[in-house]
Amino acid sequence: MLTFDNTEIAFGSKTNGDLRRAYILFRLVGNPRLVRFGKWFTNFCFRYRIPIRGMVKKTIFKQFCGGETIKECDHAIAQLGKFGIGTILDYSVEGKTSEADFDATVNEIIDTIHRAANDNHVPFAVFKITGIARFGVLESANNGLDNLTEQQLADLEIVTARIKRICQAAFDAQVPLFIDAEETWIQNTIDSITHDMMRLFNRKKAIVFNTVQMYRHDRLAFVKTYLEVAKQEQFHYGIKLVRGAYMEKERERAQEKGYPSPIQPNKAQCDQDFNAAVEHILENIYIAALCSGSHNEDSAHVLAKTMKKLGIDKTDQRVWCAQLLGMSDHISYNMAHAGYNVAKYVPYGPVEEVMPYLIRRANENTSVAGQTGRELSLLIKERNRRKQAK
Repeated sequence: MLTFDNTEIAFGSKTNGDLRRAYILFRLVGNPRLVRFGKWFTNFCFRYRIPIRGMVKKTIFKQFCGGETIKECDHAIAQLGKFGIGTILDYSVEGKTSEADFDATVNEIIDTIHRAANDNHVPFAVFKITGIARFGVLESANNGLDNLTEQQLADLEIVTARIKRICQAAFDAQVPLFIDAEETWIQNTIDSITHDMMRLFNRKKAIVFNTVQMYRHDRLAFVKTYLEVAKQEQFHYGIKLVRGAYMEKERERAQEKGYPSPIQPNKAQCDQDFNAAVEHILENIYIAALCSGSHNEDSAHVLAKTMKKLGIDKTDQRVWCAQLLGMSDHISYNMAHAGYNVAKYVPYGPVEEVMPYLIRRANENTSVAGQTGRELSLLIKERNRRKQAK
């Protein structure tokens, strides 16, 4: 029976020092005031060149990131691989705005695809469209192309060409590629471009994956609709299913602008829709591929039980689960130990430029009910087990 309580398996790759660092970090991120102060303090220090880089790299960066470069991630890739867990290299630099920076990011993403090619320890590549495009370009096209100016259409064409170049590289290397979901007011644009890429590159199997955020109340219907589209148009629909990362921002914007919130009424409904989507995708796996990106134990059980019920082998390459590096190791390592396909998102990039990502991780751990408490309880359990085993 699949269980997530075995901390010896969950933390088998961790030294006592690793456990101590994780314990301290999760204690800190469990305090909203400390998280807010930490955000202000790190921004202040980097702005005024106060030397905290080394401290950051040895603590929160080491917990949640693989390194500053692809090469520096080799150690994390090898360590995860020893335990049957794949790596998804995630170039997590945010906030770029120049065309030169966007083109450089495209090249970096393609480098991650080349690193993944022919390496079973790196089963996927991933990117965010806002990493290679100005937010305003995506927002202007979100309600369709009819009212766009010639300049806006030209800008969108450049973005689409960048995305196609990345997808072509993934297709040529036969490396499945996740395109991340983002805010609702640019997500229609992302969905539209991603679906066009699927039609081009997913004829024989899923290479391009769309990401679906189930904290939105309309996404279960969205999944069902587009699986039918895939059947009719005869392409494979790749889906990375997540709960989502922009919930508070979405609610605030909806209230500010006076439109109905796109967010689920409560967590129970979000969980219900997530699990229903897992079941529906697996029932249609002949035309789909699924990566269940979840830190929720119940959803992991639903994935395992549904696969067994439908006779889908644990090692079927169309079905994966994934968690973030440094989080939910009790799910990742126990599922991999049980024989399921598991991968970890491994963010990387220069310390200063990855800080917005790291701050967001800290904020999410603070806001997700029970997440930090669960991490801490498991860390304490494993530290006690090791003391008693001496």
